[in-house]
Amino acid sequence: MSAENRGEEILSEAAAVRWEAGPNFHDSLMETIYTDASQVADRAVSRTDEQPRFDLDRTIDRLVTSRWLGFPMMLAILTVVFWLTIEGANLPSGMLATLLIDNIHTTLKAGSAELGIPWWLDGFLLDGVYLAMAWVIAVMLPPMAIFFPIFTLLEDFGYLPRVAFNLDNLFRKSGAHGKQALTMSMGFGCNAAAIVSTRVIDSPRERLIAIVTNNFALCNGRWPTQILVASIFIGGLAPQHMAGLVSAGAVVGIAVLGILLTFVVSWALSNTILKGEASAFSLELPPYRPPRVLQTIYTSIIDRTLIVLWRAVIFAVPAGAVIWLSSNIIVGDASLAEHFINFTHPFGLLLGLNGVILLAYVVAIPANEIVVPTILMLTVLSAKMAGMGEGAGVMFELDSETTTAAIFQAGGWTLLTAVNLMLFSLIHNPCSTTIYTIWKETRSAKWTTISALLPVGMGFVVCFLVAQVWRLLM
Repeated sequence: MSAENRGEEILSEAAAVRWEAGPNFHDSLMETIYTDASQVADRAVSRTDEQPRFDLDRTIDRLVTSRWLGFPMMLAILTVVFWLTIEGANLPSGMLATLLIDNIHTTLKAGSAELGIPWWLDGFLLDGVYLAMAWVIAVMLPPMAIFFPIFTLLEDFGYLPRVAFNLDNLFRKSGAHGKQALTMSMGFGCNAAAIVSTRVIDSPRERLIAIVTNNFALCNGRWPTQILVASIFIGGLAPQHMAGLVSAGAVVGIAVLGILLTFVVSWALSNTILKGEASAFSLELPPYRPPRVLQTIYTSIIDRTLIVLWRAVIFAVPAGAVIWLSSNIIVGDASLAEHFINFTHPFGLLLGLNGVILLAYVVAIPANEIVVPTILMLTVLSAKMAGMGEGAGVMFELDSETTTAAIFQAGGWTLLTAVNLMLFSLIHNPCSTTIYTIWKETRSAKWTTISALLPVGMGFVVCFLVAQVWRLLM
């Protein structure tokens, strides 16, 4: 029971005692207070002449808030949550992709052909707009439907306040608020939902810090890119029996780097444009309790997953349209997409990336979920690879990592390209859904712009520095 609830109970007891005691009210009240204080002391204090009483909550807290074990346990739990989300989402994502892309898309294309719809309208609506929405739903829905309930269960159980307790000192030293630990954790599911969760921070200055830095929490839309690239390029460096562990370690390492960047950028903001002292953070660790599973599932699915998914689908419509149009509008001897790729390719190489990756991240601003299908389509388009893909502007993915690796290699990818793509995927600008949510929460064009441009600028700088160091060493 919290101190506030116990205080209310004592006042109620005092009122009852006063009614019964009449003129002896003062003595009866003091007896009640001392009795209650004795009961609290019995639960909280271990005397030297008594054998310590076992307290399950306190025993768990000694582990999860330990100076030496607290952080490793946080990392282990974070890794398990990621693993459950990724592994659990594989099957339903595959089923949704089969239904929405292999079956419904094919059926719609056949119906369009029978109706004699012009190829450009068919391509724009079905290969552009529809496929973008289908990819977002297939890739985004299952991970969110798994991550958010797990996150809420941990919150309901009482573990997340312990995470905030463990990280409070680090956030305070960086000039931020301890509750930012909770909003950062939420960002690993979806940055847009995490921006809304910053409402728990009362200080406007510290809330802005949490909003600007939340992009460094690796959301579920960026996991497919990280996992695919790490599996092909990083895991491929290790012996076959160690490949999975090495690639998983690389992805977790990227996530940890995002946490470190959160502290660094929070410190930089709090010492420059958002100067100020970290506010006091009084945190009561609630008792552990059994999670309310049904209520958790309902809240997570309705209030978080479906609302965020709906926003992402809306923003995917223009993305699909731009992807198809840029790949099919021919100017001179090449499409608009090819012109952009050729123009930005030297700059991309300077960053250790390439023109295809830069264009993919421009057109995929509405949804990170479509980055990999877009990169594959644009690579096939720009490299003139016959017999691969479904046509210009038609996003696709492959079940075979070997075939995917062959497409990347045909596009001139190296280990440096893979490493910098993983870094850029972590640091680059938020998706459109998150940018829109930032504007709704702040109602400030200034802070929305800073939140969008600061990460992408940092991404360019980090990739440039890594590329230069890499070339010097190699």
